Amino acid sequence: MEQIKKVKSMSIWIFIVPFVAVNTCLILITQFHGLFPNRADIIHNTFPYIDGGASISRTARVFPTYLIFKPAMFLTSYLLIRYWYLNREILLKVGGEHKHIKKIIFFGVASAVALTVHSIFLGVKFDYDLYKLFRRVIMLSFIIFEIVAQTYLVIILYSFKNKIIDLINPNFLKAKLVLVSILIVVAAISIPIISLPGNDFMGFNLKFFKHALEWDYFIGVITFYLFTFFMWKKINL
Repeated sequence: MEQIKKVKSMSIWIFIVPFVAVNTCLILITQFHGLFPNRADIIHNTFPYIDGGASISRTARVFPTYLIFKPAMFLTSYLLIRYWYLNREILLKVGGEHKHIKKIIFFGVASAVALTVHSIFLGVKFDYDLYKLFRRVIMLSFIIFEIVAQTYLVIILYSFKNKIIDLINPNFLKAKLVLVSILIVVAAISIPIISLPGNDFMGFNLKFFKHALEWDYFIGVITFYLFTFFMWKKINL
């Protein structure tokens, strides 16, 4: 099936492009200090996946790292839109109509749009509380829309499992279910906390927690697409 071949290709790039872009920005800003004309932008001695020493936006919003990050996110947004429409084509072909198919398109495309908007405004500074709230809402919207779309896709795949069993590796379908479940639980616990203004929560400094969570959650979200690549079997046309 041509759509399966395309969605495999699309999904691996959705994993590779943001992963390489984000980590390239991190390496540049922490290791190649001579590239940064503004010395205040340089970051020293951090591995934010563990210590939360910097946010993703902190590494990607300055020159020259935004020249890598923004185009990569625009490309990822485009790939995401293509990914969700290809999944709809596959599901309609192998399983027929399903009540949740329109939902994966709505939430999947909405997540891509939110990522694009976030990337456009990244690094744009306005000292207004409303603007800061807008940026926070856009980022949270991307996370929520993305997880909802992924959840509905897993639900549909499980409902069509008997029809697609010869086309997939069921172990990776289970892995997608486990991953999405973890992302939902972590989001349910964390979003109310990280949405609080400031970094103080009951005397606990949330800054480093928020940053580490952002990096690790980012890996979790894009790993869903890596599992897609391995879930669908290679189809000989």
